[in-house]
Amino acid sequence: MNEKVLFVLLDEYADWEAGSLAAALNEEPEGDGRRFDVKTVSLTKNPVTSIGGFTVLPDYSIDDAPEEFAGLILIGGNSWRKDGSERVMELVDKALSQQSVLGAICDASVFLGRNGLLNDVPHTSNHLEDLQETAGDRYTNEAHYLQQQAVRSSQLITANGSAFLEFGKEVLEALNAAPQPEIDEWYGFFKQGYYDYLKSQQ
Repeated sequence: MNEKVLFVLLDEYADWEAGSLAAALNEEPEGDGRRFDVKTVSLTKNPVTSIGGFTVLPDYSIDDAPEEFAGLILIGGNSWRKDGSERVMELVDKALSQQSVLGAICDASVFLGRNGLLNDVPHTSNHLEDLQETAGDRYTNEAHYLQQQAVRSSQLITANGSAFLEFGKEVLEALNAAPQPEIDEWYGFFKQGYYDYLKSQQ
C-alpha cells in the first residue's frame, strides 16, 4: 500500500510551489512502482482556488484526513494568517507525533513560526523581520534563521516562496523518495534548464 503525502492547500494557495514536487512524488523511481499517493487537504472539502486561478476539489477536509501519512506539505499562499488556518495544527501535531516529514514553504513557514515550531531548529522563511513581527513572542530563534532558499532540519523543511525546487529536493530526500542520482537529476534538469543540464552531464 502506497504511503500518503498530504498537501495542505488553503484558498489562494501558491500553485507554483506544489506542482513540481507533487509530480515528482507520483513518479516511479527506477521503474519499481509508485511509492506515494499525493492527496490534497483543506479546511473543508469545498473547492479552493489558487493564486493562479486553478480550482482544486480537496481529497480530504481536516476532519477526515488520514491518521497516518509519510509527509505533510504546507503550501504557501494568502490564507495562512486568516481565521481558520489554525485548524491545520491538528495535522501538524500528527506529523510531529509520528515523525512524518513536515514541509512548509513561503507563508506556511510563518504559520509554523507563529505556532512556536521554529524555536529549536535551523530554518528559513520569506523574510526574518516579517516572521518576527507576525509571530511575536512565539518566535525566539532568530539566531538560527538562515538566509538560504531551503533549510532541512531532520524531518522539518522550510523554504521561501521562490524556492520550490530547493524545497522539493529537500522533501524528496527526506522522504527517500528515489535514489539520490534521480533526485539530483530531477533538480538539475529544472534548475539549470534542459540544454545547460545536458551540457553539464557531458
